[in-house]
Amino acid sequence: MKNQWIEFCSGIVSVKVSGKGIERFINQLIRNGISVWDVKRHGTETVIFHLKLADVKKLRLLARKSGCKISFQQRIGVPFLLKKLMHNIGLIVGAFLFLFIILFLSNMVWRIEINGANPATEYKVYKQLDKMGIKPGKLQFFIDDVETIQRNLTNKIQVITWVGVELRGTTFHLEVVEKKEPKKPEIHGPRNLVAKKEAVITYIFVEKGKQMVNRHDHVVPGQILVSGVYGKEGQTELVSSKGEILGETWYKSTVELPIKSTFQVFNGNEKRKYYVRIANFSIPVWGFGTPKYAEYETDSTEHKVHFLKWDLPVSFINSTIREREEVTRIYTNDEAVNMAKEIARKDIKTKLTEDAIIKGEKVLHQAVENGKVKLSIHFQIIENIAEGQPIIQGDEE
Repeated sequence: MKNQWIEFCSGIVSVKVSGKGIERFINQLIRNGISVWDVKRHGTETVIFHLKLADVKKLRLLARKSGCKISFQQRIGVPFLLKKLMHNIGLIVGAFLFLFIILFLSNMVWRIEINGANPATEYKVYKQLDKMGIKPGKLQFFIDDVETIQRNLTNKIQVITWVGVELRGTTFHLEVVEKKEPKKPEIHGPRNLVAKKEAVITYIFVEKGKQMVNRHDHVVPGQILVSGVYGKEGQTELVSSKGEILGETWYKSTVELPIKSTFQVFNGNEKRKYYVRIANFSIPVWGFGTPKYAEYETDSTEHKVHFLKWDLPVSFINSTIREREEVTRIYTNDEAVNMAKEIARKDIKTKLTEDAIIKGEKVLHQAVENGKVKLSIHFQIIENIAEGQPIIQGDEE
């Protein structure tokens, strides 16, 4: 039959009919709309054929009136398979539960291994991972992808230069490269302390060597601040000068800031959608429909489903749709000037050491042209201006 698969789903019964007038009985079945197929004769008074499970009741009624004897030989199809399965429902549920538990445990984070970091940095990495929700016992479906984890760790932990993140099965492997501050070469030989930039001395402390300048002195780059030639005339010795010399230095910063600017921001409205992807087909499981956002951005994270050490052709997709809107910001002149000053301060701090202090600032030029505030600021900075300079033979006084 052309629809044999459909009949298999609804159920097929093999019937044995015995008696006289079998041909008349089969013709009567057909006249009453009962389809039979695979009719085979066994002897002169026996026939075996197949019919649909739904026609069994009609068959019984017609068989009583025909005088033929019927018996059911074989039951084929989904209804009979389900009936057999119901007798072993406990075993089936147990098997599915076992597979589900294995699948569940195979997609959980069990270990986090960190290599290349000292104990202090390793502790910081563990703490940051915990803030991100990455810890043993967490399902991988609700964790960021490895690129996002890598980016967040690098941005949040200042002592690392790079971190490689790899998920192997149920274990996160992290390879950390720490920042190595260049060690200042220790000068064991004689040296002077000289000015590395133009400045006015504000503080001086000499631990070793001969002081050559005083507070409020104006010095230029290369000028000796502390000499390594120490002692009275004729009784001098060469030493490695040590000390701290702070000076007032000067920097100039120029900033341009538009008074009116337009940019895109997220307004906080978002919708989460979850999918299960099987091969190339995505099946939504939560968050149906499309949000009516005029402007939006979609961020999706795909997690492969694992079974023990194997990757299944199934993925769990977490998609976040965030509404975006255009915002126009307009500063007053005073607000623009204050913002430009703040930008200039941040720019200057990137050029200074951590112990440098901004003593004062003065606006040299301020103008509003073509919708922009243009600002030129002079900064007074207190910073360490001394650096070592080896004493070469012949430099002694």
